[in-house]
Amino acid sequence: QVQLVESGGGLVQPGGSLRLSCTTSGFLFSNYLMGWYRQAPGKERELVATINSAGGSTNYADSVKGRFTISRDNAKKTVYLQMNSLKSEDTAVYYCQGQANWSGSRTPWGQGTQVTVSS
Repeated sequence: QVQLVESGGGLVQPGGSLRLSCTTSGFLFSNYLMGWYRQAPGKERELVATINSAGGSTNYADSVKGRFTISRDNAKKTVYLQMNSLKSEDTAVYYCQGQANWSGSRTPWGQGTQVTVSS
């Protein structure tokens, strides 16, 4: 079955860095646009970054531009989110999700990984 497993979260001080990974199985990863999303307590889930299936095109929310980098390894069926210069407002549970190129259908969510930015 389709599975997405996020990892790499943790507690980090403001200004620090983390690298999140989303390892997938059960679908044709190389034919899916992939995205990272986050949900802070009391807020709706929001889109953080996307990367197209070939990895050549990326988009970012204004709040993370210049600080976060999304990348993917199609051979490993994994998408990454490098997060630098972290701020307290980046604190959230981070999720990944795929969207099929041909149909737009979306994968289920993974369990998410908690990122806490605090001194």
